[in-house]
Amino acid sequence: MAKSLRYMPLLLVLFCTLPVPASEKPIYKLTIDAPVEAVYDSLYAALENERFFVVFEANILKNISRFAERWGEDFNKSKLTALRSMVFCNGWYANKVSGEDPEMTALCPLSATLIETGGRTTILFVKPAFLAKGSPAEETLREVQSTVIGAFEKTAALFK
Repeated sequence: MAKSLRYMPLLLVLFCTLPVPASEKPIYKLTIDAPVEAVYDSLYAALENERFFVVFEANILKNISRFAERWGEDFNKSKLTALRSMVFCNGWYANKVSGEDPEMTALCPLSATLIETGGRTTILFVKPAFLAKGSPAEETLREVQSTVIGAFEKTAALFK
């Protein structure tokens, strides 16, 4: 027994240095080989097909471009050719979440940001289930997240 115990410190060190799976990221990211101008309407339709209705649209890069001179070299350092936001909501889910955990209504409405570089669109989306961990609304928000990401993936499939 004493012989086998002498390897215990080595085993503990090896166990403690094993790689740990990367934690879930709070931002979903999907890149499509098409410009925002081509992707935008398809994404809008895919969200509305899942009954997530777009309630506000912002062309952020266009809106901030008037500050280009004032901001100088700090303007658009990432050299984005498009930066747009789409704000959307599903009333049924909003009602369900408000009944499960009113604090989680801070997530309503949801939004997707579309950025473009090199003619490629990247959709960025804050995962509601990530923020709802431990909440009574977590399961519902996981369903919302899955449905919205499904709409993103259906959109991407149109450009393959």
